[in-house]
Amino acid sequence: MDRDSFFQKYTGHLNEKQLAAVQTVNGPVLLLAVPGSGKTTVLVTRLGYMLYCEGIRPENILTLTYTVAATNDMARRFREIFGEEYSNALEFRTINGICARVIARYGQMIGKSAFELLTDEKVILRMLTEILVQNLSEYPTESDVKNARTLITYCKNMLLSEEEIRELGKEEGIPLWEIYSAYNRYLKQNSFMDYDDQMIYAYRMLKGSPELLKFYQGKYRYICVDEAQDTSKIQHIIIGLLAGEQGNLFMVGDEDQSIYGFRAAYPEALLNFTKEHPGAKELVMDQNYRSNARIVAVADHFIQHNKLRHRKHMVPTKAEEAEIHYISLKNRAAQYTYLRKVAQNHEVETAVLYRDNESVLPLIDQLERQQIPYRIKSTDMAFFTHRVVTDVTNIMRFALNPYDTELFLRIYFKCQTYLKKNQAQQLCRISEERHIPILEAAEYAEGLNGMVLGKCRAFATHLRNMLKEAPSRVLFRIETPLGYGEYLERNNMDDNKLFILKMLSYDEVSIGSFLGRLEYLQSMLREKRPDYDSNFILSTIHSSKGLEYEEVYLMDVCDGVFPDKVVYSKKATPQEKKEFEEERRLFYVGMTRAKSVLHIFRLSEETSSFIREMTPVKVERVEGVKNLNSMEPDRVKSVSVKQDSLKFPDRMKLQNEKRVEGKTFAALQPDQGKMKLKPKSLETDPGGHGTEIQLVIGERVEQMKYGMGVISDAVYHADGITGKFTVIFDSGLEKNFLYPVAFQMGMRIVTEEETGKEGPA
Repeated sequence: MDRDSFFQKYTGHLNEKQLAAVQTVNGPVLLLAVPGSGKTTVLVTRLGYMLYCEGIRPENILTLTYTVAATNDMARRFREIFGEEYSNALEFRTINGICARVIARYGQMIGKSAFELLTDEKVILRMLTEILVQNLSEYPTESDVKNARTLITYCKNMLLSEEEIRELGKEEGIPLWEIYSAYNRYLKQNSFMDYDDQMIYAYRMLKGSPELLKFYQGKYRYICVDEAQDTSKIQHIIIGLLAGEQGNLFMVGDEDQSIYGFRAAYPEALLNFTKEHPGAKELVMDQNYRSNARIVAVADHFIQHNKLRHRKHMVPTKAEEAEIHYISLKNRAAQYTYLRKVAQNHEVETAVLYRDNESVLPLIDQLERQQIPYRIKSTDMAFFTHRVVTDVTNIMRFALNPYDTELFLRIYFKCQTYLKKNQAQQLCRISEERHIPILEAAEYAEGLNGMVLGKCRAFATHLRNMLKEAPSRVLFRIETPLGYGEYLERNNMDDNKLFILKMLSYDEVSIGSFLGRLEYLQSMLREKRPDYDSNFILSTIHSSKGLEYEEVYLMDVCDGVFPDKVVYSKKATPQEKKEFEEERRLFYVGMTRAKSVLHIFRLSEETSSFIREMTPVKVERVEGVKNLNSMEPDRVKSVSVKQDSLKFPDRMKLQNEKRVEGKTFAALQPDQGKMKLKPKSLETDPGGHGTEIQLVIGERVEQMKYGMGVISDAVYHADGITGKFTVIFDSGLEKNFLYPVAFQMGMRIVTEEETGKEGPA
């Protein structure tokens, strides 16, 4: 095939910048490809150009990409376009695939066989579990083990030193260096290597053997790398060694789409490409063929907030055929019912995208209960084995079986009993000897002071009350009066798991049924196969990378969830800024999955840094909703949805509404955190000090007779002033009071300073 025939047959559909990328073959080249710019088409066409127009031998070309699935897909695409002539001679490989070849050849050179590659993940996790048992104060959960596995992979891919690994361990709250060292010792003692070692060994061999390096540099004279922003530091170093200083290296990527930092993705390699490869050419494909013009414009404006990036813009090719819709709801809980209705009434392919797997569990729960079909891309079971979830379910199980010593020893120090370890063990021995509940054994124990004995009695009372309460109430009792929320705060642990548990609890009537529901969901999701007949798709943004959908809903766009942490530039460390930029990139990737319509939930009870960073918008009048803003012409439509119109399940509705004197008032529930109840201004406070008092659900109070407790509920009168409110005392007693009478009779709000002084003795 001559050059003219090739261009006539294969390049007529390419734009000018795509064509330039196809024809730029020699020397180091960085191609920055924005979302929807046709990078795979260009990469495959470029391979054909190298073969048919430049006369390059197929065995001298190495094409690398991120996953085995991607290599197979690219090989298939090439075969479909160019046929079988060169298909079998071209090499499409992952980095690990080429590293395996390097190790095998080096073994032949020195006459030794390499370590066996350990591919069975179950064996690795079992071995890591044993290591964690020896190095952690608590028995590790499945989530703990998987987290340790991810951290070890990160350390190896980033080539971290001992000092850096120890520092990372401090941030994660685990003895990471000890775990890392024990893991590597096990591998070496058993002549194993894992996939990360495979790259480290290949790197050392290429670095230490000029003969080996020369062989591969001669063999692979042209190297093409797809999804370069997802490759790790060691992978970039290996690619650089194979290409050589003046090698023909073609890297395709976009640092704006680098979202695998937790797997050691290293977008800095793209930013430093021209420094590391002198004379390198830098090309940009900036035209987006996927999304409508409004989505492209807003997404491009948003990503400009990042600093660690090439200066470039994304350009639309489609008309402004649709809007970006903000859907105004009260809180996160309202998203699930809204999306359930979308699942029942959508027509085109619709995807719900989210940051973390756990975000979608309450929606899945609703869809399953009502047998609404959906397709889920992938589900990580880590939520069900996360430390917070196992703690909460262990407390519930202990309420059902107050004789269980194993459960008690896992939870006693998390529930403000102030028992020392030897005292807790003493209670277990007495319980077994006398055949009585463990907490009742405190009455017979030696060496317990009055405060600790009182805490044990209160704990027992709380557990008895749990057996009579709805699970949503039990979860509040665990979080606040029992002090588990404070335990999470002290240990800097994620309390979002508690929110998800609360959302899953509303349709259950007892802790037994709730525990059963959690087990059902875990089992169902583990065994569930994708329903390809459904065009209502649930996916993390990570799993949606490279895909596109007609309509997209982005959920949980609120500070503390997505992004998971808010960073203020003046106070942030370089690492914090870097992590926050990855959160922005993840949101950007989510936005650019949408072809026609993008929906974003805006929650009135939550703040959102990301929504603020989007282009200022005009909120139009839709279905009677008032026009709230006219900052810029016609950018984004906002639909405000009344809470009542969502028709929550009966139990949720019961939990979230109180009817007082014929009127409905939104009751601020514990699952929404500490929310202020704002009565009308009073001339004086109940104590006569001339200042207004605001009651706060979750706030601690002290009452002369009953001692310390927590406000758990409150009800308004019709005129808006707080009437009756409820306190759960530390003793486990629950009492109702009238406002402001209770404060006139000696109740007081405990200050933050006083609360901060409380803690284990």
